[in-house]
Amino acid sequence: MIGIAGVSVRYRGRAARALDDVSLTAPRGRITAVVGPNGSGKSTLVRALVGRVPLEAGEITVDGEVAHDDARRAIARRMAVVTQREEPAFALGVREYVALGRYPHLGMWHGMTPTDATAIERAIELTETAPYLGRAITELSGGEWQRVRLARAIAQGGDTLVLDEPTTFLDIGHEMAVFELLSRLAADGEAVLLVSHQLNLVARFAGHIVLLHRGKVAAEGSPADVMRGPVLESVYEWPLVVTRDPAVGAPSLVPLRSRPRG
Repeated sequence: MIGIAGVSVRYRGRAARALDDVSLTAPRGRITAVVGPNGSGKSTLVRALVGRVPLEAGEITVDGEVAHDDARRAIARRMAVVTQREEPAFALGVREYVALGRYPHLGMWHGMTPTDATAIERAIELTETAPYLGRAITELSGGEWQRVRLARAIAQGGDTLVLDEPTTFLDIGHEMAVFELLSRLAADGEAVLLVSHQLNLVARFAGHIVLLHRGKVAAEGSPADVMRGPVLESVYEWPLVVTRDPAVGAPSLVPLRSRPRG
């Protein structure tokens, strides 16, 4: 489980906090989604989780262990992260890249074990990335690259997965496949913390939604609790209505055309 308690982050030279007293939990067995407009603090939350920005206040824990520099390797064995941006530095083969997920489990000079090989094959199968194995990661399209990055995170193992906009560059079919996979992982007992702009998909799959606005928690709860017209209009500053998804009955946001001027 991920615990975020009273976390505040302030970037150097900024008067306002990027995160201001944010608290949430992401337990096993559920997709917990963090949503909000651009600049609301979603990606800063992920950076705080992986230690890329210091906390001004608050505490982050993974399975009750405080996330600090000395504990990063141990936490990496239990929590895998897919960040929003990552550019390939070297032309690794796809299988080699997915295998990097096993690094936190390897000691110095230790080779891959059968357990590592099994984890890698499972990740490739779950993400349907086997067709890419004969290619280098620099030869992948944007959508293919996203899926391979997800495969690396799954190969890492553990029972906690954090993803920042994992469906960027994916078409509708692959976007749905990713959400279905995350739902399966959560049903199998993993804690899934998902940052996404896709409110309608989040409403279908997430058990709990946290809506951020200007670094603060504006609303949280079930999709029905958060996906309410007045709440979303005030946060996104755009006229909209909330209807029901005809396929599954989940709340569904419909943005309206802007009102004519004059």
